[in-house]
Amino acid sequence: MFLKPGRVNTNQIIEILTDNKYKQMKIGILGCRGIPNHYGGFEQFAAYLSKGLVALGMEVWVYNSHNHPYQADEWEGVHLIHCYDPEYKIGTAGQFVYDFNCILDSRKRNFDIIYQLGNTSSSVWHLLLPSGPYRLSNMDGLEWIRSKYSNKVRKFLKYAEKLAVNSNDLLIADSEAIQDYVQQTYNRTSVFIPYGAEVFTSPDAAKLSSFGLSPYSYILLISRFQPDNHIEEIIRGALLSDSELPLLLFGNYRSKYGNYLYQTYHSDKIRFMGTLFDIEILNHLRYYSKLYFHGHSSGGTNPSLLEAMACSAMICAHDNPFNCGVLKENAYFFRDEHQIADIIRLNNETNIKSDWISGNIERLHTVYNWEIIINTYYELFSRIANESK
Repeated sequence: MFLKPGRVNTNQIIEILTDNKYKQMKIGILGCRGIPNHYGGFEQFAAYLSKGLVALGMEVWVYNSHNHPYQADEWEGVHLIHCYDPEYKIGTAGQFVYDFNCILDSRKRNFDIIYQLGNTSSSVWHLLLPSGPYRLSNMDGLEWIRSKYSNKVRKFLKYAEKLAVNSNDLLIADSEAIQDYVQQTYNRTSVFIPYGAEVFTSPDAAKLSSFGLSPYSYILLISRFQPDNHIEEIIRGALLSDSELPLLLFGNYRSKYGNYLYQTYHSDKIRFMGTLFDIEILNHLRYYSKLYFHGHSSGGTNPSLLEAMACSAMICAHDNPFNCGVLKENAYFFRDEHQIADIIRLNNETNIKSDWISGNIERLHTVYNWEIIINTYYELFSRIANESK
């Protein structure tokens, strides 16, 4: 093994390698729907990582869904491979077909490294992966604990996780809690490398005008509408608080669960705003919120939480090891709607900004920093190349 067992501290191992002692590497990134980002966390991560590695001299190829809005063969120096993805026709099952197509294509690309983002729908095809490249997998969160899935689906997800652990040369954990889980559950050492976020430094209150909002006049939640994100508890807590501030919910609520929430709670106090992908507008909404809720509980470092930290938002997060590991002591934490109501009342009586925000910004500079993260991957991939000579 080229890395010593145990936790890898990104602040200690970083050294920007600008010499030519390592060969140029050909990296294949699988497991996202494509770049530039039009969907979610893995896509955002793939965009930053691939662009950064290209800038450091590596050859990077990212797999894109065939119907991704960006249809060119190259983006910011990153090569793009478009594979057929029937998810838009057949739903979740289409992810398995898409991953299958990507893995088959990877067999003819002569990659030095294959980096798979997640394992839910790809690990079942691990026997089809080419044998030559060094294989890494980002473990993501603990998908199998999500309450939105049936018992059968959760058993499959646990099985897929085990396949990923056993079929890759190295595992990447984006959360120290996930790293501990992999060690304790599978007795496998993994490398902790988090996601990143860019600190938002140019707020402009005029950006709120299209929503009819003024600074610090609303509570905010940006999330996928699924039960394990604790959206209903947040809504009920907001109502229980009797706060005059409306709760704005951004996300696609056209699902069965989302429609239930809309039909049950939609009012002037609980506003369902729909989807929004304009990162500049989202940053302003986060920055000027009186309180920002993060209800994710299924594990890993969620990119939307880092983005809220980067926007100097006052954060109230679900109390679990994953969120606590990211935020440390720099946030409110909740477990039920009564705690949420109490936090909203307390936050209404305090100053808009606090030392917590400074603490979160400091963690973004020292841990969740894209430059540090990209250089960590560069060093890791370069070590792999050097060991494989």
